[in-house]
Amino acid sequence: MTISITSKQMEITTAIRQHVEDRLSKLEKWQTHLINPHIILSKEPKLYVADATINTPNGQLIASAKHEDMYAAINELIAKLERQLNKVQHKGEARRASTSVKEANLEEADLAEEDVE
Repeated sequence: MTISITSKQMEITTAIRQHVEDRLSKLEKWQTHLINPHIILSKEPKLYVADATINTPNGQLIASAKHEDMYAAINELIAKLERQLNKVQHKGEARRASTSVKEANLEEADLAEEDVE
């Protein structure tokens, strides 16, 4: 997996690059193919900002995090991406009902009619 890391107003050191790669490897436990992960790290007057755009077969993940510490901003960013990936992966399981309300009411009415007979 090729990770594209871009910086604004700062230099990307090997330690920062390694930290981003280690944290992104955490997303591999979801067993989905990450397509063109792009991380943008920037420095604002008192904050560091980490933005990410990652394409997956199920859709696109986009997240942003701000913190006073660059490493904490990266950790928050990966946590947001992980939550999005979890939501996308389990979307089919999140259906609240397997049948519609109308079908459930008809089944209850049929059962009530059988009890009367």
